[in-house]
Amino acid sequence: MSTEVKREKINRHTPGYSTRPGLYGLNRSDTGASLNSPEGRDSETGLTTSFNSSDVDQPAKAETGDSMLVYVLNKNSQPLMPCTSAKARIILKQGKAEVIARKPFTIRLIYGSSGYRQSVTLGVDSGFTHIGVSAVAEKKELYSSEVKLRTDIVKLNSERRQYRRSRRNRKTWYRKARFLNRKKPEGWIAPSIQHKLDSHIKLLERVGKILPITRTVIGVAAFDIQKIKNPGISGTGYQNGDQKGFWNVREYVLYRDNHTCQNCKGKSKDPVLEVHHIISRQTGGDSPDNLITLCKTCHDKVSLGKIKLKVKPSKQFKAETFMTMVRWRLVNELRKDGHDIYHTYGYITKGNRIELGLSKSHTNDAFVIAGGNNQARSIPYRIIQNRRNNRSLQINRKGYKPSIRKQRYPLQPGDLVKSGNMLCTVKGVFSYGKQIRLKDISGVTINTRFENVSLVKYGKGFRYAA
Repeated sequence: MSTEVKREKINRHTPGYSTRPGLYGLNRSDTGASLNSPEGRDSETGLTTSFNSSDVDQPAKAETGDSMLVYVLNKNSQPLMPCTSAKARIILKQGKAEVIARKPFTIRLIYGSSGYRQSVTLGVDSGFTHIGVSAVAEKKELYSSEVKLRTDIVKLNSERRQYRRSRRNRKTWYRKARFLNRKKPEGWIAPSIQHKLDSHIKLLERVGKILPITRTVIGVAAFDIQKIKNPGISGTGYQNGDQKGFWNVREYVLYRDNHTCQNCKGKSKDPVLEVHHIISRQTGGDSPDNLITLCKTCHDKVSLGKIKLKVKPSKQFKAETFMTMVRWRLVNELRKDGHDIYHTYGYITKGNRIELGLSKSHTNDAFVIAGGNNQARSIPYRIIQNRRNNRSLQINRKGYKPSIRKQRYPLQPGDLVKSGNMLCTVKGVFSYGKQIRLKDISGVTINTRFENVSLVKYGKGFRYAA
């Protein structure tokens, strides 16, 4: 009997076997309720797993080259050590476990177990836009992922403020003034920074639900912004900044620009000078580097888009500021929750990474932070954080947006659904909830009726990239 015939016979008895190899699999994929059903276990109508595909379809074992593991929970949903895909298929076929998560592929035992666990260290390379996570045991890396965080929080908060002010202007009943009795709670930080801090904690909690983490090591850093701008600064130079002796930022900017329009250099003869934000104040802030002096004539033209300033935007230090603000908040918040937390610094991580001969990446940094050296690596998951709820405006037939959608539909963007025999991702709901827009694995958009789809898994704010 040929090798291909043998493989075909084996494949037809594996969980979720399909005649479309390489489409969905335990490696990078969710296999969910369909694997728990008799149809998914014993027929060809389930989803494909990468473990029953031919060798040609297997992912290349590159620098992060070990195969994916299947994560295991006991019957009380407590994490155990992961197992191989072959063992997971046998347990599922015998009816001793059930699939509870697709990405990463996780099963839960329905019988008692010894609860054997090893020491597992979780390394976290924290960051402003990306987070690297790596869970390392004595002999192999058990989990690896790189998460891309959301960057639209500031824009959405500004949009929400606009809607709120517009609503309060329309509704003119009397309301007692409250602008002088507001007090921010102790430890308050900006909502955009708080969201990123909460995302770090949420991600670590998700990993702790599938692996028995014994200790966590977080890479922290502190940045001296003034030192970055002026490497020669020292001593009293920190107190004697550029704005010393000026009443406010506007006065300093006008003085810095010699009370002259920086666009026309005074050719317009307009005596009225204004301070213009090079980048929107929403994202660029009110720092002097983001402000420039313009006469009213030029400022009006810039606002109307008639002219474009030939000014290079200054470098933003949002990432450095974020790391400086939250480095100890993250460590302390996790310690409050009972985690065994340690911290390390970037220069230590860099030295160890170079010594191991690893390239610069968030997953490699996390691996080094976790104490990894010669362990077998796992294929990292690529995760993208997205919105869980869509606060969009309903567009009427005339093309106007009269109000915010008040109805929250059961399915939201990012949810995984099944339409026919295909797995698709929800893009949005329209026609007052009667129609749903989907995107299949190849990126093709599909419009169908709401009742033609069935929920497979809620997105929960994180989407696993292919």
